[in-house]
Amino acid sequence: MSAALIALRGIIAREILRFVHQRSRFLGALVRPLIWLLVFAAGFRAALGVSIMPPYETYITYELYILPGLVGMIQLFNGMQSSLSMVYDREMGSMRVLLTSPLPRWWLLVCKLLAGTVVSILQVYAFLLIARAFGIETPGWGLLAVLPALIASGMMLGALGLLLSSAIKQLENFAGVMNFVVFPLFFCSSALYPLWKMRESSVILYQICAVNPFTHAVELIRFALYLEFNAAALGWTLLAAAVFLGFAVLGYDPARGLMKRKAAEA
Repeated sequence: MSAALIALRGIIAREILRFVHQRSRFLGALVRPLIWLLVFAAGFRAALGVSIMPPYETYITYELYILPGLVGMIQLFNGMQSSLSMVYDREMGSMRVLLTSPLPRWWLLVCKLLAGTVVSILQVYAFLLIARAFGIETPGWGLLAVLPALIASGMMLGALGLLLSSAIKQLENFAGVMNFVVFPLFFCSSALYPLWKMRESSVILYQICAVNPFTHAVELIRFALYLEFNAAALGWTLLAAAVFLGFAVLGYDPARGLMKRKAAEA
């Protein structure tokens, strides 16, 4: 147990140090959602009104509506960044050294997942504080209540990143993943528009958004920010996290996934 905790502490510390030293990564994580919040939202404000809907008790501005979606965006892109770092570490050899330790492979992947989740939560709170400075505020206690939701959503999106890293062989393939995985997940969700508006435009698109795990992560964050509990969103988020992590562990299994492919290539 002590060895497992030491590994957990070491991997989390490594990820935090890497994040602190990569200032461009921190700025990039904030610039993207801030542009959506301060530029795009200003243009959509007049065109898109958000009616009263749970968890809101009154009409809200578009900026307030998309705030949880942008929080989810931060965690989604952080999960993909963790995926990219896994591919890089694998090519450089450090990941192979880590996976040859006497600790169970699944525990090492969980440690990596927890480390990425911690980094994403740091980015989210920095973004929320900046948003408050621009007058886009949520209930004060919501900043504390949203923490468990951020852990669940960060684990789910980080597990998706782990799964993708087990399939991506080269860094050059990462751009394709961004186009065919990240953007559909984000745009086919409730991050930017309510699901009822999706239903008005296309029933098929609405059904796609309804089964999108990113939608449930965003709704979990949205309700938590307003001190409400969304059991369905939590259940689907945790289920998706378990499925993604399970397939990621299989992908890194030397008998089935990554190591077998590498041996065949050699």
